[in-house]
Amino acid sequence: MEMISLAQELRENSYPGRGIILGRSEDGTKAAAAYFIMGRSENSRNRIFVEEGEGIRTQAFDPSKLTDPSLIIYAPVRVLGNKTIVTNGDQTDTVYECMGKGMTFEESLRTREFEPDAPNYTPRISGLMEIENGVYSYSLSILKSNHGDPGSCNRYTFSYENCIPGEGRFIHTYQRDGNPLPSFEGEPKLIAVPNDIEKLTNMLWMNLNEENKVSLFVRYIDIASGTYETRIVNKNQ
Repeated sequence: MEMISLAQELRENSYPGRGIILGRSEDGTKAAAAYFIMGRSENSRNRIFVEEGEGIRTQAFDPSKLTDPSLIIYAPVRVLGNKTIVTNGDQTDTVYECMGKGMTFEESLRTREFEPDAPNYTPRISGLMEIENGVYSYSLSILKSNHGDPGSCNRYTFSYENCIPGEGRFIHTYQRDGNPLPSFEGEPKLIAVPNDIEKLTNMLWMNLNEENKVSLFVRYIDIASGTYETRIVNKNQ
C-alpha cells in the first residue's frame, strides 16, 4: 500500500466525519493515537472534548442548545490496563466492559452494529492499542451497513502486530460529504507518524475543514514506560 499525505487527504475532503489514527512514532519509542470529530448540524457542532480519568468524553459546549445527546455524547477514549480504546461512539464502553470480562476486541464489537441514524447509517469505527513487554500492536474495526441497506451489517477488523516505526493507519466514517453520507471503503489508509506530538496535532487541526471541524484528541504513549502526553483542541472555547 502506498503511503498518502495525511495533510493533503484532509485538505481535499471537506467531510470525512469522525476519524481515528493509530500508529508509531518515527523513532519507534511512542505509540500514537488521534481522534477527531466533525459536524454539519448545530447539535453536532455544539461539542467539546474534556478529560475524564485516563480517557476523554464529549460534552455539550452550550447545554441549552443540546437537542439529542444519543449519538453525540459519549466517551471516545478509555484505558483498560495496557489497552487504550478509541472509538466514535458508546461502543467504547462496550469494548471496555467486554474485554474486562475476557472477550477479545472483535468479540466485543460483535455485540454492536452501525449507528441507527437513517439514511446515513454512520459506521462505528473503533481502535485498540496494546502495549505488552515493550511490544506495541493495534487493531482498527469498522461496522457498516451493506451499501446503505440496514438489514445487513458488514464487519471488518484490521490488525497490525509489532507495528513499524513511522507508520500509522487512518480510518474515518465517511468517504466524503453527501446526502446520504457514503460510508468509508477499503483498508485503513497508510500515513506517516512524526516523533513530535505537537507536529501531528497542528498538522491535523490546520488541515481539517474549518467550517466542519469540532474537536481533536492526540495522545503519545511511551512504549517502554507507559507514560503518556495528551493534546486536546476544541473549536468551541
